[in-house]
Amino acid sequence: MRPWLAALCGSLVAIAAIGYLIATSYLVLRDDLIGAAAARQARMQQAYEDRISMLRGQVDRITSRQLLDQQLVVNKVSQLLARQSQLSERQGLIEPILERAREVGAAIDDTIGTKEKPQLRASRDAPVFASAPSLSWPGKDEGESAADGADRLFVSINRSLRAIEEEQLEGLDKLAEAAFQTADQITEALEAAGLSSAVESPEEATGGPLMPLDGSLEFETRVRELDAALAKLESAKAAAMHLPIHHPVPGQAVTSSFGVRRDPLIRRPAMHTGIDFRAAVGMPIRSAGAGKVVRAGLNGGYGRMVEIDHGHGLTSRYAHLSRIDVKEGQEVKTGDIIGEAGSTGRSTGPHLHFEVRRNGTAIDPVRFLKAGKQVQALL
Repeated sequence: MRPWLAALCGSLVAIAAIGYLIATSYLVLRDDLIGAAAARQARMQQAYEDRISMLRGQVDRITSRQLLDQQLVVNKVSQLLARQSQLSERQGLIEPILERAREVGAAIDDTIGTKEKPQLRASRDAPVFASAPSLSWPGKDEGESAADGADRLFVSINRSLRAIEEEQLEGLDKLAEAAFQTADQITEALEAAGLSSAVESPEEATGGPLMPLDGSLEFETRVRELDAALAKLESAKAAAMHLPIHHPVPGQAVTSSFGVRRDPLIRRPAMHTGIDFRAAVGMPIRSAGAGKVVRAGLNGGYGRMVEIDHGHGLTSRYAHLSRIDVKEGQEVKTGDIIGEAGSTGRSTGPHLHFEVRRNGTAIDPVRFLKAGKQVQALL
């Protein structure tokens, strides 16, 4: 064999051996490379799945917190709406009793029932969203939840509503106290004049077991107390307006007192059953109290006379009139003009003879008129 042929054959054999080794190595290493790539892909997929699971958990927590925050906001709004509705109902109770107090003449604090209330534009039937609405709460800090911001806002509104409630209660207390005080002053003045029997107390013929006060009935209790105070004031004022305690000729001086005096005609001591007021002929004479006219006409030495029955056994007489403007059976109010001054009957000149009688017996009218002067500013 030629040397070059032998060399060529050896080269071919060597190339074939190298190719075989390379092919064998590739086949062996390919499985390892594929396994490593598959393992790396699996690790990456697991990492992404873990990340996705973590993000999904965070989303669920955020959504749950938002729903919880929104539910808290809805609950607080419902509470505030209920408070506002309660205030409106109370306002409806206060207005009629304030109107009654104005009619009675009680001193009313202008702030009672007139303070503007916070208006909550919301509805319990408002839709609930899947995510919390974007709210801009006053003074909201970064990272502060809607519920936290709402909580601070609702605390402020709730404090304002509570202040309104307290002002209402305080105003009712003040009005009741003033009504009781005025009624007591009128009653004391009438009692000093011996007219205690003429004042009927609304608290008479009442009673019942003593029960502890329920705190939830605080407002209703204050309203009832004010109602009782106004009833007492109405009763006292009604008594004062019916009793003959008001001046029949305002501003005119007394010229002759009640009791024993020297008779101006016979010049001997005699009983004067009333008091005389200076009054020119034609001067209006007014009723000293409300009542019913039981006499209106000539009556001996009284001349033209009007007698009014005020109830409780009390009557008042107005004598020596030049003219009578009422009729028997007529109802008159306090201050109504019943006639004009004159000098008819047993008289030495124009004046008004004024009498007050209890069960037909003449009593001194001065203490009645003093009581009237005391209560005049309270009526």
